[in-house]
Amino acid sequence: MANYDLILHDVDLVRPGVEGVRRTSIGVRDGKVAAISPDLDTADADEVVDGGGRLAFPGVVDAHQHWGIYNELGADAASESRACAQGGVTTALTYMRTGQYYLNKGGDYATFFPEVLETTRGRAHVDYGFHLAPMMRGHIDEIPELVETFGVSSFKVFMFYGSHGLHGKSDDQSSFLMIPEGERYDYAHFEFVMRGIQAARERFPERADEISLSLHCETAEIMTAYTELVEKEGVLTGLEAYSASRPPHSEGLAISIASYLAHETGLTNINLLHLTSRKAVDAALRMARAFPHIDFRREVTIGHLLADFRTAHGLGGKVNPPLRDRDDVDALWEYVADGTIDWVVSDHACCRDETKFGDPRDDVFVAKSGFGGTEYLLAGLVTEGSRRGLPLHRVAELASANPARRYGLRAKGDLDIGYDADIALVDPDHHWVVRAADSESTQEYTPFEGFELTARVTDTFLRGHRVLEDGKVVGDPAGRYLPRPTT
Repeated sequence: MANYDLILHDVDLVRPGVEGVRRTSIGVRDGKVAAISPDLDTADADEVVDGGGRLAFPGVVDAHQHWGIYNELGADAASESRACAQGGVTTALTYMRTGQYYLNKGGDYATFFPEVLETTRGRAHVDYGFHLAPMMRGHIDEIPELVETFGVSSFKVFMFYGSHGLHGKSDDQSSFLMIPEGERYDYAHFEFVMRGIQAARERFPERADEISLSLHCETAEIMTAYTELVEKEGVLTGLEAYSASRPPHSEGLAISIASYLAHETGLTNINLLHLTSRKAVDAALRMARAFPHIDFRREVTIGHLLADFRTAHGLGGKVNPPLRDRDDVDALWEYVADGTIDWVVSDHACCRDETKFGDPRDDVFVAKSGFGGTEYLLAGLVTEGSRRGLPLHRVAELASANPARRYGLRAKGDLDIGYDADIALVDPDHHWVVRAADSESTQEYTPFEGFELTARVTDTFLRGHRVLEDGKVVGDPAGRYLPRPTT
């Protein structure tokens, strides 16, 4: 009987926190990394895969996706998890809430979330979990049950939803959010969400380090006023107009408010999502200095690291917060390089052509917000990171280890003995051009159309089972729901 189910032979191992690469082989048994040595006997394995000297990264933990926001949830779980596998992503954490979009239902999570789990069961090609957003008072009371019974350890606040729509101005937020009559989704609600999460951390001290709140930081009043200014002036168009309508100081102000509320409520685990600009990160750093007892984590997306509002391919690049100018892209890379940014995600939200673009098609303010990109996360990070001198072990930290640790994925994020055998093989010298037609996502366009990348994910392994072979998704869906913490 063979000692290993799989030996991945002759790879350059990339590990978080370990400088340089190591030519070796990886032995897998029962879905876990069982051995790492250049001297593994390939005759001692049921299956042998020749790595051909490619880079072996820990599978990417893409901690910010949106399955089911624009398409039926089960369909997205199937198709967009294929895009995950294509990009070396082996774990997807996707945001979910009640209200319009997603399941288009209000009500309590005790009813809503089991439907989410049943709808996605057996559909995904990669492992997955969910962040949940407490949209109404009753959801706050459910937080302990969500932690203990369902293994949901991370929650979200959308700071602009109270008086600004998902895609632009709105005067009808209550029906959009599907919250009870008389309730408001506002700063007071955010405060009580924080108090509820902190209470859960105190109730479950053994999990406290892995229970956190994530915030989409934009200020509704600033965005509404600037949208009116931009539309009235009529000078700017396209993605540049959208960026001006949701200016960077809107992010900075929201970050400052959220940080003080965290201080007031004693909630010390705060994640600041998809920071897009120098002003946003500057505000985040100011708040970290003001409140050193708060464990802030700072996130950026691969979209904001690769594209700006001039280089993105058309209005398909509309997203919240917006793509910025090239100066902000360069600033984000400075913060990635100096360790200010903790992880990089895709914010993948598949929005098909007929849904994305309105009438007229060239009006950015009627287009829907969000686009896919998980399939380009690792390749884009290695490509642009290499050009800017980012070490490979830092890529592994940003794409895998750091989000895994924060979000309670104890068996993910590294390639070491006892970890899940989630592996992304990357050819670092493969030059290719991004084409939406080549993606496994059902989205028919990409803002990265025509971008030239110099690294490509060739093979992806989920718990030792190959789910991508030579760039093609293989096998039946084998992804599992991950109640957190996972071990």
